[in-house]
This record gives sequence, structure tokens and C-alpha cells, in this order.
Amino acid sequence: MKKEDIKILLVDDEPDIIEIIRFNLEQEGYQISAAKDGLEALIKAKKILPHLIILDIMMPQLDGIETCERLRQDVRFQDTVIMFLTARGEDYSYVAAFDAGADDYVTKPIKPKVLVSKVKGLLRRFKKNKEERNQLEFKDLVIDREAYKVFSKGNEIVLPRKEFELLYLLASKPEKVYKREKIMEKVWGAEVIVGDRTIDVHIRKLREKIGENFFTTIKGVGYKFIPPEK
Repeated sequence: MKKEDIKILLVDDEPDIIEIIRFNLEQEGYQISAAKDGLEALIKAKKILPHLIILDIMMPQLDGIETCERLRQDVRFQDTVIMFLTARGEDYSYVAAFDAGADDYVTKPIKPKVLVSKVKGLLRRFKKNKEERNQLEFKDLVIDREAYKVFSKGNEIVLPRKEFELLYLLASKPEKVYKREKIMEKVWGAEVIVGDRTIDVHIRKLREKIGENFFTTIKGVGYKFIPPEK
């Protein structure tokens, strides 16, 4: 995909921030659109179907967390990269953002060159994920990487993007113990800081939806996927 074909949506209620980010990303050749709040972002996103969305948290009408949640509930945005760019640096804001389906979380202020570098990195991961399409099949469980869908005994299970990627990572190598650091790197990216609690929350949700017996906790190390018996 050429740079000029990549669409990025900026969502922030501060015009100065939008202007600075827009200038630097347009210099790279990307197509840039902007919205001043979450409600406008949802409307524009459905219209242009961006490849990447940069979201603030504190906005009028609809905050960034709820905007992200609503986007992830729409199948059209399951593959869309969502990055938070916000002044909020509290741990609970990080957790809320990733639980809502964020791919990255960056705190303001940030130098334009660093932001551009992060955007390029996220888009590379987006491209790589698109190219690594395949399907994992177990006894009564099918994980379709291309469609981002999971089926258990023929019934579709709807998973947010990060839960799906965590499941796919663990299931791609059954019985392999994935250390927490590796999970963070593969699912959230090496430059994204998430706590152990974030991973634990995602595993807990997967257990509730997929089944307790698929996942084993290796205390102090990480997790592994246990495939069902044939």
C-alpha cells in the first residue's frame, strides 16, 4: 500500500494540536482528515474508513475511550489501528484505553518526529498483520485470522481486536509458554507500556468466552494455550 493511499483520522478538540499533527503527517504523504470530538469522529470514520485513527481521551460530546469502544463494535473497524494521544498519564487511563481496543497509547507532549515514527511503526504492523492471514482449527474451535472471527462448535464468538490477537498468538503455538514480555511485544508492541493486569484481564475475558480449559497460567512466567483433544 502506497503512503498516498493511507487514510488517517485525527480526533482532538484542540485545533493547534490537529494543525501540528496534520502538517507533519501530510508531509509524509498520508491522507489526513480531522474531527473535533468523538461523535464527529464516528461519522467521519464511517465515511472515509481510515487505516489509522489518532484519538484524544478528554473531548466534549463523546470521550476517546467510548469512541474507541464504539469503533471496535463495528466490524468495519476491527483492523483499523487506533492510537491514543493524550495528556492523561494515569495507569487506569492506560488500562481503560487498551481494554477499549487501543493499539498504542502516547502521552503529550510528544515531538512531531517521534509521533511520525510511531505512526510508521503502527502502519507497518498493520501491513504485516494483513499479510499473515490464515486459519487455526482445533476440535470445536476455529480461529479465522483473515476474517478476525472465532467459532466454537459452529457458533461465532465476537472478540475485541486485542483479545483476538492474544488468542491467536497463544493458539498459533499450542503448549508453548509465552512469557508476559513476549505477549506485550507481540500484541501491544515493544514501545507500548502495559501492566500485567491488562494481560490478565484479557485472559480472564477469553476464558469466559472461549472456555477455562484452553488457557493455563504459568505463575510468574506467562500463559500457554492447551488445544482440545481430538
